[in-house]
Amino acid sequence: MTIFNLGSINADHVYRVPHLPGAGETLAARSMQTGLGGKGANMSVAAARAGSHVAHIGAVGKDGLWARDRLMEYGVDTRHIAQLDVPTGHAIINVDDAGENAITLLSGANQEISEDAIGQALSAGQTGDILVMQNETNAQSAAAKAGSKLGFRVCYAAAPFDADAVKAVLPFLDFLILNEVEAQQLEAALGRQIEDMDVADIIVTLGSKGARWINAASGTDQHFEALKVTPVDTTGAGDTFTGYVLSALDRGLSMGQAISLAMRAAALMVTRMGTADVIPDLKEVEAFSGL
Repeated sequence: MTIFNLGSINADHVYRVPHLPGAGETLAARSMQTGLGGKGANMSVAAARAGSHVAHIGAVGKDGLWARDRLMEYGVDTRHIAQLDVPTGHAIINVDDAGENAITLLSGANQEISEDAIGQALSAGQTGDILVMQNETNAQSAAAKAGSKLGFRVCYAAAPFDADAVKAVLPFLDFLILNEVEAQQLEAALGRQIEDMDVADIIVTLGSKGARWINAASGTDQHFEALKVTPVDTTGAGDTFTGYVLSALDRGLSMGQAISLAMRAAALMVTRMGTADVIPDLKEVEAFSGL
């Protein structure tokens, strides 16, 4: 089977700072590194490293061909990544000594993906394949509708959060992943509790408190504990979690098994500095047991 990912591709410029800057504050960074990032690229790398065939649907500018090549090196199918005459997306990421981050995004080519290209990519799939999206590209609603018609399992990672973006794809979703704050924002926007959403499976990630899985059909509302680790950089942990969950489901694991594996992958990820370039592979995750 295949995981199709309509996802962003960014150049991540990561600055290590003593604390996250406040309004009007100038900080001297201790270090800086540039690597592959974007929520979409992170998820594609994670799912590929977890053992799945991942077809990434996206776009870069001429300045981002290195990013497309690096995705291919990490095992991602890059045939559906277009080269456009606009800048590649990029992110400015400040990371403090506690591992927390503050991120500024420029969307660039990520908002210029053609619906025709998305349709052509999805037409190569089959019933039972997975389609995942995040709120860092255009055409999410069109892709979700097309994936649903084709019999894909349609998943949405609701970040960066925008209530209108979630509402647009919600009728087509089989699977929704969001964090605790995003869940509260969605509840406020829709006027109902997260467990009452009309989506088959919902995961709410809770950071160091673990994750919550809700399955309406079975009445499941299960909590999963997080592994204890000393965080270095939390950037990309949620994307790693999502990629591993989807890969595990793609490979036939149960949802409980998928979440447990993804929790370990995310815990290992936060002990590393960087984003897509340092996402662990399946062998590393299976060997990892936390503190």
